[in-house]
Amino acid sequence: MPGTPYLEEPPEGLVTWPFLLKFYVLPVGLLLGIAWYVDVLLYAIILLSIIATVRLFVVD
Repeated sequence: MPGTPYLEEPPEGLVTWPFLLKFYVLPVGLLLGIAWYVDVLLYAIILLSIIATVRLFVVD
């Protein structure tokens, strides 16, 4: 691909926008939308923050 900084393939574990849009934005958006509808948005945001923090330390 012209203009890419990588020689052959992107490095392992690189998160790109298409990956984020497919696997994170839609489910998280739906979860937050439902949480807003049932008036538990703060709890949903706290839960997502805890999951993201745990995933940061456990996945590596």
